[in-house]
Amino acid sequence: MNAIIFAIIAICAYITSAALLIRPLRQVKPNLTALHFAWTAILFHATYTGLLIHQKIGFNISFFSMASLVSLIVALLLLLATLTKPVQILGILLFPVTALMLALELCLPEKQHILDTYSWQMSAHILTSIIAFSLLNIAALQAILLAIQNQQLKSHPPKRYIQSMPSLQSMESLLFQMIGAGLFFLSISLASGFIFLEDLFAQHLAHKTFFSMLAWLIFSGLLIGRSRYGWRGRTAIKWTLLGFLFLLLAYFGSKLVMEIILHR
Repeated sequence: MNAIIFAIIAICAYITSAALLIRPLRQVKPNLTALHFAWTAILFHATYTGLLIHQKIGFNISFFSMASLVSLIVALLLLLATLTKPVQILGILLFPVTALMLALELCLPEKQHILDTYSWQMSAHILTSIIAFSLLNIAALQAILLAIQNQQLKSHPPKRYIQSMPSLQSMESLLFQMIGAGLFFLSISLASGFIFLEDLFAQHLAHKTFFSMLAWLIFSGLLIGRSRYGWRGRTAIKWTLLGFLFLLLAYFGSKLVMEIILHR
């Protein structure tokens, strides 16, 4: 079957799920219909990706393909988190972005950069980097919603949609759990880079290494500040978003310039 059909179904399912989640709910329990559509989107998105890997004998790590894969992993991690925590609200931001990344991969052809052409060490470095970025992506979305929730709770009464969100304490707890998990994989990614890559500070890798290390320092400092000084609220939100910005520049900054702008 044509892989494009799977991608189109996934895009429609992502958008439908987000639309269902937007409906204002007073209860915190998951909107099961929305989650069913989200799982359907994940299944068809993953099938599309698998078919492309089979057709091209390896995964294409060009800009939009990587963005689509990262979005898929982030969406999957979010849905797994909804099994134990009421965090489905993040799908309102995440699912439309995932649909957009998949649509861009579908519509904009790119130069092929196949993952199988790399050694297992390089492949492991890339995959741990993707997992780290995905987890910290969720943390950034969580921080944005936490900022909105903080602001809205100061109004009297808060909007109905805010009332459907988990408590601030639950939101902050999940935020730091995601940061901790993301930092773990980011540490592995950086360590594997230093061990396996011949020159991590070569011209084409220097900017990625620099911004990744800055992000690592920020997230590490935030977890230490949380543990020792009880950092939370605006401080946690500000440093989470700053750390993710550096990570975004590290992972996609050079790829955007080289592949999309310079077409290399």
